[in-house]
Amino acid sequence: MSADEYADLVAVGGNVLTFDARDGRASGLAARAGRLVAVGTDEEALAHAGPGTRVLSLAGRTVLPGINDSHLHAAWLGAVWPDTLISENGLSAHQGRLLADEESRRAAILRAGRICASLGITSYTEPGLGPGEDDGETGCFSQAVLDTYATLAKEGELRARVTVLRLFGTLDGPSTLEDVAAGLDTPLPRTDPAWLNVTGLKIFADGIPPMGSAWTCHRYTSGGHGSLLVAGADDAAREHNLRTMIRLAHRAGLQVGVHATGDRSIDAFVDTVAELTAEPAGERAAARRHYVIHGDLVNPAQIARMAGLGMGLTTQPVIAAATADWVAGALGPEVAGTAWPLQELLAGGLTFTLSSDGPVTTPDWRAQVAAACGLLGERAPRPRLMTRLLRCYTTAPAVQDGAEAWKGSLEWGKAADFCVLERDPLEVAPADLPQVAVDATVTAGRIVHLRDGVSLD
Repeated sequence: MSADEYADLVAVGGNVLTFDARDGRASGLAARAGRLVAVGTDEEALAHAGPGTRVLSLAGRTVLPGINDSHLHAAWLGAVWPDTLISENGLSAHQGRLLADEESRRAAILRAGRICASLGITSYTEPGLGPGEDDGETGCFSQAVLDTYATLAKEGELRARVTVLRLFGTLDGPSTLEDVAAGLDTPLPRTDPAWLNVTGLKIFADGIPPMGSAWTCHRYTSGGHGSLLVAGADDAAREHNLRTMIRLAHRAGLQVGVHATGDRSIDAFVDTVAELTAEPAGERAAARRHYVIHGDLVNPAQIARMAGLGMGLTTQPVIAAATADWVAGALGPEVAGTAWPLQELLAGGLTFTLSSDGPVTTPDWRAQVAAACGLLGERAPRPRLMTRLLRCYTTAPAVQDGAEAWKGSLEWGKAADFCVLERDPLEVAPADLPQVAVDATVTAGRIVHLRDGVSLD
């Protein structure tokens, strides 16, 4: 083996959960130029070591594919951490324009990168950046934030890979068909898509059930059924405009993520994708990886349709747990009892991801997975279920990103993105998962986090 064929990094003596098609295990890894060149025994990994290779001793620690948070407002997180909206303190101390200039934007994104690295997060989706928020209150979602991301990516300063959805309306607010149509024609920064990939756009279809603003077939206890946020004279016009936005983006070859919590909003989205899929000259919608964001009131019939159309859904278990009583107050206990149907989503065959919506909740995936187990009524260790939930933070988000060919699992040729845990998460009770420390994080074969007091050399 010549000098330029030696691995940059080798890790041995571990419990490597590959999350490949067979849920295989290994003990060693080797990485060169940011990609895995060996996943197998220690001997197979060490065969790639040379004079300049850094060799890590995992000492029985567990290795997972890098965590991919499929819905994380990282720039906002970097501006307000450690506070989150759903917490004892809330975000009341962070009023006004938080990111007002290039220096503050850079600082927030870089800080978010450090936070993510400390949690084992090697990829995340920024779900909504663009000119619709240029005059937004916080400055955390503007086009300027996307431009700063592009600058940092070119400088090699990002610690995690970033997928972006553009936003041509206001966050948690209205958008117009005219603004979306015009926005789709605006240019994008040129970047390496392995580090910064702008895949499509986000549309806010409706609000949330506790506020009575999700568009639903159910009647709110205060009366009414909510409505769409998309501008229009009445429900029919608003739905027409929403569906037209989706069609325009799809035909432009873009992915669409629709913030839809009510079942009527979800129906409008799924019906539109079904029509596009059926177009004689159109490509299958699955190629676009369209997905529902949140989906609080999604029902089993919609889940089945979405799976057949190649669609996905991302949700946040901590939000579900924290707001269940509010949903019951808004729509009654019977409807609330069917909200966030995690069991059906896990078994439904669609691309289902768990995420944080940070800083609405904590970006800590361990807390999100523990909350999912709580919603499912699981208290004892269940390795099969834990593996399934961890896939919702690794392999499934890679599919959502259209990147499953090169990231999401630990296999030869894929990205050398992984996190090192002090214990095996498959063997702990779900409530104890948040206490399982992240000892190290590796992105593209580079150690981007090492927990204080931990040495792997």
